[in-house]
Amino acid sequence: MPNYIERTIQPVLLNAAHEFPALALTGPRQSGKTTLLKRLFGSSHNYISLEPPDVRAAANADPRGFLDIYQPPVILDEVQYAPDLLPYIKERIDEDRSRKGQYLLTGSQNLMMMSQVTESLAGRSAILKLLPLSFHELWGNPQAKLPWEQGYVRTGKTIPVPDLWKQFLRGTYPELAAEPDRDSNLWYSSYVQTYLERDVRALKQIGDLTGFQSFLRVLAARSGQLLNLSDISKDLGISLNTAKAWLSILEATYQVIVLRPYFGNVGKRLVKTPKVYFTDVGMLCYLSGLRDSEHAANGPLAGAIVETAVLSEVIKAAMHNSNDPQVYFWRTSHGTEVDIVIEQQGRLVPLEVKQTATPRPAMASGLLSFASDYSDRSDKGWLVHLGSAILPLAPNVTAVPFTEL
Repeated sequence: MPNYIERTIQPVLLNAAHEFPALALTGPRQSGKTTLLKRLFGSSHNYISLEPPDVRAAANADPRGFLDIYQPPVILDEVQYAPDLLPYIKERIDEDRSRKGQYLLTGSQNLMMMSQVTESLAGRSAILKLLPLSFHELWGNPQAKLPWEQGYVRTGKTIPVPDLWKQFLRGTYPELAAEPDRDSNLWYSSYVQTYLERDVRALKQIGDLTGFQSFLRVLAARSGQLLNLSDISKDLGISLNTAKAWLSILEATYQVIVLRPYFGNVGKRLVKTPKVYFTDVGMLCYLSGLRDSEHAANGPLAGAIVETAVLSEVIKAAMHNSNDPQVYFWRTSHGTEVDIVIEQQGRLVPLEVKQTATPRPAMASGLLSFASDYSDRSDKGWLVHLGSAILPLAPNVTAVPFTEL
């Protein structure tokens, strides 16, 4: 694999395969699940994809016979296509529970696969999630820590702002990173069509795929804003229940992150409406019709694009280290806001995101307000920007470059 990119999750996967009889790796299509498992276990495990219709039919028609042919240790790719295999995998595991790493499973649909694996392989399988590449992975430093994490060491990496915007536009899917000459617009166009045909139809019988694609584009246009599904449903001429169902599908297939507001025991009115962000910043740019990095950097979505990039890094860092990310935003009814609030070990880490390369003390006002309201729980605040300087902006508030994420 000459263009293989090292992933943060690799040590976690290796450890899980030595501790559990089975391992389930989920995530969006093209996030690198198959490549990763082949890289780590290709020499020790057989491999079979359950996506081809004939293989899928054979597995569903005769699960025991299929497992007799594909003996462990084995990688079973896209196992959601043959859910009837899972009880029989459990049966095989229970014949020798002490044997670790017998079955390595992948799947691209969150709700469907997770419920099936949890029901059939409870206590027998580790469940891990792989999202597209983080920027640390893209830049060859997959085990780097985030500035607020224990063990953080400054990378000192500097990237010109125009080059950052080119990377935002291109996104973080491994195939585009491994093939820099690939036309990213054509790739995203194909991805959206394939995703609509496969995952959406599999999870819910949607007859109007054109309407669903319009829904995608409307969400992209409102990325980072308070999400009003009633307004969106009226604009598109669909029911509110349909809009809710479509959003659930996008969240279930790892296409979007629904960021919910943080509430604490503070005596002030807080906004209760969530926000939505796309998991991949390149997908956001594609759906927004952005094809030029300079246009993206100077357009109305510039702030949302940078927020998406930062939020994705936070989510990926947690998931790829097998942690369940507890991430929110905070906003009062008067408009005081913190873009991202990370809850970890009972403490709160507030982040503000700015598209500027020149952070200023006035930009820390939301962080200071949050720290005042949650003085007993709030840790140091951080302002993430596109420049290269690490600067103190206020007491317990530090400006840090995006490249340090």
